Amino acid sequence: MKALIINCTLKRSPDFSNTGALAQKAAGQFKELGIETEIIRLNDYTVLTGNSSDEGDGDQWPQILEKIKACNIFIIATPIWMGHLASTSQKVIERLDAIFRDEDLSDKQNGQYMPYNKVAGCLVTGNEDGAHSCAAQVLWSLQEVGFTIPPNVNAYWVGLAGGEKDYVEAGGERYLYTNKSLRYMTANLAFMAKLLTDNPFTTNLLTEAKKAEAESDKADE
Repeated sequence: MKALIINCTLKRSPDFSNTGALAQKAAGQFKELGIETEIIRLNDYTVLTGNSSDEGDGDQWPQILEKIKACNIFIIATPIWMGHLASTSQKVIERLDAIFRDEDLSDKQNGQYMPYNKVAGCLVTGNEDGAHSCAAQVLWSLQEVGFTIPPNVNAYWVGLAGGEKDYVEAGGERYLYTNKSLRYMTANLAFMAKLLTDNPFTTNLLTEAKKAEAESDKADE
């Protein structure tokens, strides 16, 4: 069982990342559950703006896409900037949009998108507010492309309004609510990932699409 966490910090290695610290804590809990975890920083790769599987010109998104294909558990870890989802996190979501058009990212027998039978979650850090909004955007987007979203699979830490200290500096690693929600997240992701491995979705999207066409008016050409 493998987990992949994309740290969408705006910083590049080796600069310290509070979002990375929360991701490392999640990885430690996955290890307790017998799950191997890889954490990567999006900003350590050249990921071009776009919504295809490969934008060319040195685009390294295909390397990340291979890691997503190989994982059972996928987590976007995002900081909050100006109350919103970090632009790096939005870039991941936009690049995953290729799933709807790239034939190599869906099963030719049943039409299921590549993320089917994979589970997903979200980690958020910031020094004010916006955690609920960021988690809502990430989790909705991931289920839209085919990931399964179990219950209670977002964990976050935000500091005081106007505060200067972030997750580690403010002692967030000892904060009960964050630690409890993180435990819920890792346990539920591990449970559902195993469940889907043993009992994958049988839905044939191609068949269901034909049923929908038969009961619908044709779209304007």
